[in-house]
Amino acid sequence: MPLPPSLIPDCTEPEAHRAAYRSAKTNDAIFVCVARQGRRWKVVLDAMTSSGPTIPDEAVTVLGSAAEALVLTDTVTQASIAPGYISLRVIETEQRAREIAAAFHAAMHGLRLLYTAVPSQR
Repeated sequence: MPLPPSLIPDCTEPEAHRAAYRSAKTNDAIFVCVARQGRRWKVVLDAMTSSGPTIPDEAVTVLGSAAEALVLTDTVTQASIAPGYISLRVIETEQRAREIAAAFHAAMHGLRLLYTAVPSQR
Protein backbone atom coordinates (compact mmCIF):
# COMPACT_ATOMS: atom_id res chain seq x y z
CA MET A 1 0.00 0.00 0.00
CA PRO A 2 1.14 3.57 -0.55
CA LEU A 3 2.85 5.19 2.43
CA PRO A 4 1.86 8.56 3.91
CA PRO A 5 4.63 11.18 4.10
CA SER A 6 5.31 10.53 7.79
CA LEU A 7 6.10 6.84 7.14
CA ILE A 8 8.51 7.34 4.23
CA PRO A 9 11.86 6.08 5.57
CA ASP A 10 14.85 8.40 5.87
CA CYS A 11 17.63 6.49 4.14
CA THR A 12 20.38 9.06 4.59
CA GLU A 13 22.52 6.46 6.36
CA PRO A 14 23.54 3.42 4.24
CA GLU A 15 22.34 1.00 6.93
CA ALA A 16 18.88 2.59 6.89
CA HIS A 17 18.79 2.35 3.10
CA ARG A 18 19.72 -1.35 3.16
CA ALA A 19 17.12 -2.07 5.85
CA ALA A 20 14.34 -0.20 4.04
CA TYR A 21 15.19 -1.83 0.71
CA ARG A 22 15.28 -5.29 2.31
CA SER A 23 11.93 -4.60 4.01
CA ALA A 24 10.35 -3.56 0.69
CA LYS A 25 11.59 -6.77 -0.95
CA THR A 26 10.40 -8.89 1.98
CA ASN A 27 6.97 -7.24 1.84
CA ASP A 28 6.82 -7.36 -1.98
CA ALA A 29 6.35 -3.58 -2.06
CA ILE A 30 7.60 -0.67 -4.13
CA PHE A 31 10.65 0.78 -2.38
CA VAL A 32 10.48 4.47 -1.50
CA CYS A 33 12.72 6.69 0.63
CA VAL A 34 14.02 10.18 1.20
CA ALA A 35 17.66 10.96 1.96
CA ARG A 36 19.63 14.06 2.84
CA GLN A 37 22.19 15.25 0.30
CA GLY A 38 24.14 18.06 1.91
CA ARG A 39 21.54 20.67 2.87
CA ARG A 40 18.96 19.33 0.42
CA TRP A 41 16.95 16.12 0.01
CA LYS A 42 16.32 13.46 -2.61
CA VAL A 43 13.52 10.97 -3.29
CA VAL A 44 14.10 7.46 -4.62
CA LEU A 45 11.52 4.87 -5.71
CA ASP A 46 12.26 1.41 -7.07
CA ALA A 47 9.52 -0.92 -8.31
CA MET A 48 11.97 -3.81 -8.80
CA THR A 49 11.56 -4.73 -5.13
CA SER A 50 8.07 -6.00 -5.83
CA SER A 51 6.89 -8.84 -8.02
CA GLY A 52 4.01 -6.86 -9.52
CA PRO A 53 3.74 -6.15 -13.24
CA THR A 54 6.16 -3.72 -14.83
CA ILE A 55 5.10 -0.11 -14.86
CA PRO A 56 3.56 0.36 -18.34
CA ASP A 57 4.98 2.95 -20.73
CA GLU A 58 1.81 5.04 -20.43
CA ALA A 59 2.31 5.26 -16.66
CA VAL A 60 5.98 6.17 -17.07
CA THR A 61 4.85 9.03 -19.31
CA VAL A 62 2.44 10.29 -16.64
CA LEU A 63 5.11 10.06 -13.93
CA GLY A 64 7.61 11.78 -16.22
CA SER A 65 5.21 14.66 -16.85
CA ALA A 66 4.75 15.12 -13.10
CA ALA A 67 8.51 15.11 -12.56
CA GLU A 68 8.99 17.61 -15.39
CA ALA A 69 6.43 19.93 -13.79
CA LEU A 70 8.41 19.79 -10.53
CA VAL A 71 11.59 20.69 -12.41
CA LEU A 72 9.89 23.57 -14.24
CA THR A 73 8.74 25.06 -10.92
CA ASP A 74 12.22 24.61 -9.39
CA THR A 75 10.79 22.29 -6.71
CA VAL A 76 13.22 19.63 -7.94
CA THR A 77 16.39 20.32 -9.90
CA GLN A 78 17.12 16.84 -11.24
CA ALA A 79 14.66 14.10 -12.17
CA SER A 80 15.25 10.65 -13.58
CA ILE A 81 12.28 8.50 -14.57
CA ALA A 82 12.56 4.93 -15.88
CA PRO A 83 10.00 2.09 -16.07
CA GLY A 84 10.87 0.78 -12.61
CA TYR A 85 12.82 3.60 -11.01
CA ILE A 86 12.37 7.26 -10.05
CA SER A 87 14.96 9.63 -8.62
CA LEU A 88 14.17 13.26 -7.78
CA ARG A 89 17.00 15.38 -6.39
CA VAL A 90 17.82 18.70 -4.82
CA ILE A 91 14.61 19.30 -2.87
CA GLU A 92 14.68 22.13 -0.32
CA THR A 93 13.13 20.50 2.76
CA GLU A 94 12.61 17.06 4.23
CA GLN A 95 8.87 17.70 4.51
CA ARG A 96 8.59 18.59 0.81
CA ALA A 97 10.66 15.52 -0.12
CA ARG A 98 8.33 13.33 1.97
CA GLU A 99 5.24 14.83 0.29
CA ILE A 100 6.69 14.24 -3.17
CA ALA A 101 7.82 10.70 -2.25
CA ALA A 102 4.36 9.81 -0.93
CA ALA A 103 2.65 11.22 -4.04
CA PHE A 104 4.90 9.33 -6.48
CA HIS A 105 4.65 6.15 -4.39
CA ALA A 106 0.84 6.34 -4.48
CA ALA A 107 0.91 7.07 -8.21
CA MET A 108 3.21 4.13 -9.02
CA HIS A 109 1.10 1.83 -6.87
CA GLY A 110 -2.20 3.07 -8.31
CA LEU A 111 -1.08 3.03 -11.94
CA ARG A 112 0.22 -0.51 -11.50
CA LEU A 113 -3.11 -1.63 -9.99
CA LEU A 114 -5.04 0.08 -12.78
CA TYR A 115 -2.86 -1.57 -15.41
CA THR A 116 -3.47 -4.96 -13.78
CA ALA A 117 -7.24 -4.39 -13.61
CA VAL A 118 -7.52 -3.01 -17.14
CA PRO A 119 -4.98 -4.78 -19.34
CA SER A 120 -3.64 -3.04 -22.42
CA GLN A 121 -5.35 -3.89 -25.71
CA ARG A 122 -2.03 -4.20 -27.59
